[in-house]
Amino acid sequence: MVDEHADLEGWRTIDELAHASGVTVRNIRAYQSRGLLPPPEVRARTGYYGPGHAARLELIKDLQDEGVKLDTIKKLLDTTGGSTEQVVQFIRTVRELFAPETRQMVHLAELAQRYESTDTGLAKRGVKMGLLREVGEDTYEEISPRLMTAAAELTGLGIPINRSLDVVEQVRKHADAVAKLYVDLFLGEIWQPFDASGRPDDQWPRVYETIERLRRISGEVMIAVLELAVAERVDVTFGRDIVRNVRTSSAGPTSGPDAADPAAGPGVPDPA
Repeated sequence: MVDEHADLEGWRTIDELAHASGVTVRNIRAYQSRGLLPPPEVRARTGYYGPGHAARLELIKDLQDEGVKLDTIKKLLDTTGGSTEQVVQFIRTVRELFAPETRQMVHLAELAQRYESTDTGLAKRGVKMGLLREVGEDTYEEISPRLMTAAAELTGLGIPINRSLDVVEQVRKHADAVAKLYVDLFLGEIWQPFDASGRPDDQWPRVYETIERLRRISGEVMIAVLELAVAERVDVTFGRDIVRNVRTSSAGPTSGPDAADPAAGPGVPDPA
């Protein structure tokens, strides 16, 4: 609660917050009603919004700009108990750690040339898959330039872009499950004990260091597991083909002048 005798520096009315943040008063109230923004502190029947409100409002705007739905934003804030400016900053930092790519703008004509296809539905599919974000007429933002570059390289190998997107879509589904494992690991083993201890100020650096190391380790594990799985799959697939070829070869010719005479029986030599 704001002390009636306290200095209100840094605190704003809803109109002042709307002006400073660029978010309408109507939306601020809508965020409050949905539980995304805590209610204001009241002093003399006037609601005031502090730095924590402003930080959370900025984060909501950032996430919405990236296409994150309000329900997902609420879950993210609820999971971390994001009621303080420090926690909101933590969420932003974590997202930046796991999304270090610099996004870039691309036009539809450039996409058509890059992927050797004039199918306009490909861009719509890219948006649906979260690879692209439409920002204007025939203009898109690449969410992951690395993935887009990989798709272009596959196209250069003669693989149709639709087939490449099929693969990316399937990999993404598996990656979502893997991501949940690591997020649950961090929440259960690092965040929850830290939160239960009252989030000591001197422990915040350790939390940031842990999440950075987890990002590096999770990437190394994914690459190692993928390489191991691909190697095993190649062994199984090519081994099956080799066995099939050996069996076919050992069966010998089934017709023609060199074919064996079934009536002669096994091991009976041809007459001289």
